[in-house]
Amino acid sequence: MEEHKQIKFLRGKRVFARPIEQDDLDLFYKSALWDPEGRRLTGTQAFFSRQGVQKWFDHISTDSSRVDLIICLEESDKPIGEMAILDINHLNRNGTVRISIFDKKYWGNGYGTEAMSLLLEYGFTKLNLHRVGLDVFSFNERAIKSYKKLGFQQEGRIRDELCYDGEYHDSILMGMLDTEFQMNHEGI
Repeated sequence: MEEHKQIKFLRGKRVFARPIEQDDLDLFYKSALWDPEGRRLTGTQAFFSRQGVQKWFDHISTDSSRVDLIICLEESDKPIGEMAILDINHLNRNGTVRISIFDKKYWGNGYGTEAMSLLLEYGFTKLNLHRVGLDVFSFNERAIKSYKKLGFQQEGRIRDELCYDGEYHDSILMGMLDTEFQMNHEGI
């Protein structure tokens, strides 16, 4: 892990993003995929084996339609989450983003908003995307607030998209255009 700690692909004031490496497998398997609150916020209900996570790691490392990154604290290099641009379509100039902060002690402190701002800047300026979209469950108010702060607009709502612990929840579709990013990103 030591050799990729210094790769700071996207840099902010308090966080940076680096490529996902093989050494991060346990971070995903133990921290990201089994935390009950993290699973609820992402709607994750599937069972994951370590072997399945390894296959996923092998797949994403060769998939050119996505960019997967680990979010780390600038002051300590400590990994605190992950984010990705998925389904990158260069012909139509669009993609989908997602983010997850693994450790609850870093929730609500703006780390996710800062990291997502870095990812959006990369998507719009380096990948030349015109539109970036995401979906978020209606009960995830902290994420919705962060996305709105970044400039995402609600574009739709899928009613009762998720059945989690016997309750139905809507999925909110949000998007941002490159012009909206340019107008909003100065204030973040």
